[in-house]
Amino acid sequence: MIALIQRVTEARVVVEGETVGAIGPGLLALIGIEREDAEANATRMIERLLGYRVFQDDADRMNRSLRDVAGGLLLVPQFTLAADTRKGTRPGFSTAAEPARANALFEHLLGLARAAHDPVESGRFGAEMFISLTNHGPVTFRLEA
Repeated sequence: MIALIQRVTEARVVVEGETVGAIGPGLLALIGIEREDAEANATRMIERLLGYRVFQDDADRMNRSLRDVAGGLLLVPQFTLAADTRKGTRPGFSTAAEPARANALFEHLLGLARAAHDPVESGRFGAEMFISLTNHGPVTFRLEA
């Protein structure tokens, strides 16, 4: 499981003209689910997302986690993150989980996140989404679980 996280001052997801998820300060996490991923990967990813220290402390060092700052978490399913881009000029998707399984794992991840943190918002699996954000820093990291 892959998460591309961005520290944001705000972020939102719009589907068919409707805002389906929005947060203020916190993390936007684009989530890619790979063929070999299982529920254990989702459990580990939530631990990483909530505990990864990317927010400034009083000494202006990245020592605070999303939990520490009580920030928002916006989870967005991102099929293309699981693409194989190692060769050629066109992405391959043989490394990505098949859609029904990926959706089930994303929903599991979302459930774990909502049980452990508040607020948690999400995009919509399989939808054409328009994502807007204000990246703070800019701070962007790729996490794997």
